[in-house]
Amino acid sequence: MATSAHKVTLIPGDGIGPECIEATRRIIEATGAPIEWDIHHAGASIFKQGLPSGVPQDTIESIQKTRVVLKGPLETPIGFGEKSANVTLRKLFETYGNIRPVRELPGVKTPYSGRNIDLVVVRENVEDLYAGIEYMQTPGVAECLKLISAKGCEKIVRLAFEVARAEGRKTVHCASKSNIMKLTEGLLKKTFEAIAPEYPDIESHHIIIDNCAHQLVKKPEQFDVIVTTNMNGDIISDLSSALIGGLGFAPSANIGNEVAIFEAVHGSAPKYAGKNVINPLAVLLSGVLMLRHLKLFEQASSIENSVFVTLEEGKVLTRDIVGDEKAASTTRFTDEIIANLGHSSKNWHVRNYKEVKLPVLKPDIDYVKATSRKVTGVDLFVESGLSADKLGPILEKKVSGSKLKLKMISNRGTKVYPSAGAITDCVDHWFCRFIAVDPKEEVSDEIIADLVQKVGKDYRWVHLEKLQEIDGKPGYTKAQGED
Repeated sequence: MATSAHKVTLIPGDGIGPECIEATRRIIEATGAPIEWDIHHAGASIFKQGLPSGVPQDTIESIQKTRVVLKGPLETPIGFGEKSANVTLRKLFETYGNIRPVRELPGVKTPYSGRNIDLVVVRENVEDLYAGIEYMQTPGVAECLKLISAKGCEKIVRLAFEVARAEGRKTVHCASKSNIMKLTEGLLKKTFEAIAPEYPDIESHHIIIDNCAHQLVKKPEQFDVIVTTNMNGDIISDLSSALIGGLGFAPSANIGNEVAIFEAVHGSAPKYAGKNVINPLAVLLSGVLMLRHLKLFEQASSIENSVFVTLEEGKVLTRDIVGDEKAASTTRFTDEIIANLGHSSKNWHVRNYKEVKLPVLKPDIDYVKATSRKVTGVDLFVESGLSADKLGPILEKKVSGSKLKLKMISNRGTKVYPSAGAITDCVDHWFCRFIAVDPKEEVSDEIIADLVQKVGKDYRWVHLEKLQEIDGKPGYTKAQGED
């Protein structure tokens, strides 16, 4: 009985993308994998047609049907487009997990050759600073909101442990900056520590992200799986790729419960486009990840084995591996990999992969339900060219006799009023913390509106945040130097 074909949306991409995609398509088809390609476009050509997202409706509709995408690199040309088409695709289809395998390859010489680097970075992929919520607070002060959700943390942590299990790995490190960002990065750490006991077969460790980067350079072979937030993951996954030869050898999978997008993370390299000299391995190995996602494990392993053999033999290699004089063309390199299908290396072995079980969470939008909530004050961000010692008394006078009092003013996170002797180079963006005069009384919206009206008569206010007590604990942090 014939196996029905898996339909896959194929996006050739920009620059070198079409050449890499064509090489990958040829190799996958040579394995006999039952794939039916649905070719659509996104990126530069679409931006130039005047579509700001860079992703046309027919491409979106194809992905909605196939649920699987293999794509080449996309660029955002200068002067066209508003957002990255890559990020748009990831967000449109809630591909919340970015999986970046990093493994030493035969014949690819680096300062780390022989160290047996073989790790996976599992990066949260849709929230954090990449939510892209930014504002100019004053003409000289910009703000970006770092949004971390409990649901997002649970999904990425569970995905990391499931990747470890599917690949027979023994250790998961959670890398965070929770020593500084105790609520946002701290939420990932807290979630990781709560879920880890559910995976007793896997060792779990927390590591501060800067130490993780340090250790990746110093002793990368100690890591198996690293799970982290979006921005941190973006940085350390590129760092990790450099250890094994660079982005030309770095595949990635953007995984969601509904859609999966497989792509190389390198750019479109337009200066090499059409020259038939590019190394397609990053896209090809992304195709291998796609085959495993489709449970085509035999075809995936066949390609990976062929890559090992081709690199190990060293007879036909691209310019980034052996230099221009000895380099083979992209098509010649592709032909060699196809010729080596069915062969295996004696020294390099493919892992025994299993299906990754994707986490299924409650669909509730209000995912975390508090038993008690109380507003105890408000942080009002004020623009002013006055110094702190002049602005403070004015604000105290404005709330005199009201239900609020000024607790302190900070500037870029450091308390400057009442003065504790800090030497701070202040800007015109003041974080003014007002709290209830009576700590037993809740601060109502009416009280906050009255405060905003009083301050707004003389000063621009640019932002406010309620100070919430959730389940008896402060839902906010203190400024440096605040009591």
